[in-house]
Amino acid sequence: MLTYRPGQTVAHRLDARSKLVCQFGFAVAAFAGPTPRRLAALGALAGLALLVGGLSPLRVARSYRFVLLILLLSPLSAVVSVTQPYVASSRAVEPLLAVTRVVLVLAVAAAYVRTTPVRETRAVIQRYVPSRTGQALGVGVALTFRFLPVLRRDLLTVREAIQARGGGARSVVDRAKRIAVVGLARSLSRSDRLSLALRARCFAWNPTPPEMSFGRRDYPVLALGVALACWPLVAVAT
Repeated sequence: MLTYRPGQTVAHRLDARSKLVCQFGFAVAAFAGPTPRRLAALGALAGLALLVGGLSPLRVARSYRFVLLILLLSPLSAVVSVTQPYVASSRAVEPLLAVTRVVLVLAVAAAYVRTTPVRETRAVIQRYVPSRTGQALGVGVALTFRFLPVLRRDLLTVREAIQARGGGARSVVDRAKRIAVVGLARSLSRSDRLSLALRARCFAWNPTPPEMSFGRRDYPVLALGVALACWPLVAVAT
């Protein structure tokens, strides 16, 4: 699973706010009228984001492999029909365009997660979302980023333990049930330990945020994000 890794890439040196604005603009441009030409241009931008973040497209594909498999079911199911013509590849065009834009947004999001510390994301949310709403949202995002990889490792450990004890001979339903039950028990146990650890460390709803400042390299990224967000409006006007 993709998590933050310290580094010295261009994306690591960018301010979290400029990366969020660019990511938001990219998502707007991707979901507003996904024509093949636009998606090709956005695909080049997504590849550039992975490049400046030091991420391999294959690594991203492996991390999202289950999501990609589910997304690919849409165009595959559109090709097959119970009425004539039973198989028509032309019906897969629209679903394939929709899947492509989701994949591109996931790629840009992966670059952000890989190059942005969780505490900076939390600080941005709490700075621009007012009152306790921003604090709760910031804490929720921070805990999600930190907690999900741990839960995933627990589930993989449970699956490997079942396989080591001859679980491969059991039915898929039985194995899934065992993984779900043990995984849920571990999740609840980790939640209790997390709550205790937060109280022991005097958890603060509004901690001192990290220092953040825009550099010269952030302004082109901000301009790109605004341009991407306005791109659909320009396309409609023309």
